[in-house]
Amino acid sequence: MSAQSTTFNAQELASLDDQLSNRFIHLDPSGYFIIYIDKEARLICAEHYTNAINEKGLAVDPETGEPFPCTGSLKRTPTTVFKGRTAKELGIKITEETQPCPISCLDHALYLGREFVKAEIALTTGQPYIQD
Repeated sequence: MSAQSTTFNAQELASLDDQLSNRFIHLDPSGYFIIYIDKEARLICAEHYTNAINEKGLAVDPETGEPFPCTGSLKRTPTTVFKGRTAKELGIKITEETQPCPISCLDHALYLGREFVKAEIALTTGQPYIQD
């Protein structure tokens, strides 16, 4: 396989992922996660936040019923902060060691698994991690 065809396939796959990232998704009523890496501690971190879902399918503050802004200006305290050295360790802490599990939708679990692997790769390669 030539380098040109490999590059084309990588671009094609990246384009497909970008397309799929823009589809409508049903939000997990059990909450959402903010994922980041702690380079100094060499850890993948996942902050869990609770939310409620309103009749329009928007994530809202469970106390006020107000939709969360998309600007990132909202300051909330996470319900839990999970940390792991690998994607697998972090996933096990969340899905097997935490009761009740803070994930209630399979598509959310799949998304988190992909993000944890991306974060692990960024941590081991020194590349920046940006959550999708």
